[in-house]
Amino acid sequence: LTNLDQVGLRQVRHKIGMIFQHFNLLYSQTVYDNIALPMRIQGISEQEIEPKIEELLDLVNLQEKRDTNPSQLSGGQKQRVAIARALSCSPKILLCDEATSALDPDSTESILALLKKINQLYGITIVLITHEMEVVKRICHRLAVMEKGQFIEINSLKNVFENPNSPARNMLYTELSPKLPACLSRSLS
Repeated sequence: LTNLDQVGLRQVRHKIGMIFQHFNLLYSQTVYDNIALPMRIQGISEQEIEPKIEELLDLVNLQEKRDTNPSQLSGGQKQRVAIARALSCSPKILLCDEATSALDPDSTESILALLKKINQLYGITIVLITHEMEVVKRICHRLAVMEKGQFIEINSLKNVFENPNSPARNMLYTELSPKLPACLSRSLS
């Protein structure tokens, strides 16, 4: 990507979908219009847009919310609209920036199940940025750990659990058994 000129970069960006932590929906538009926006920007005809949106509304299970304003939706429903919007231009890569961190546990569960389904149905590569190791365990095949802007580990999930020196494995075990606060540690010694 860093070697592309402006035109090449613009073309590649059309094949990358993005799902944000805070949905980034237009509240002055309906669910349908939010999903249609990227296609309209790319100049796709309304005759092509309508069947694509119907397919996506079915995929994200929001058919009955087609003409609803996003302010009337739950957090999980808003995130499903954002996912449908990200899929509207048939991306090859879907970037998810903390896509579940603003959601309750049930909504997180449904969004993770939806992302797995999308990966299986469309073969889209999903790059999931998260601080939640539970999310990594649930849907990832491979992971990369970054520290200070540098990759310190890129590995399959299986190898992470088999390697005792894996930074990701250490992060997972730290999450499972956090350190006691210093005041408690001193009183137990």
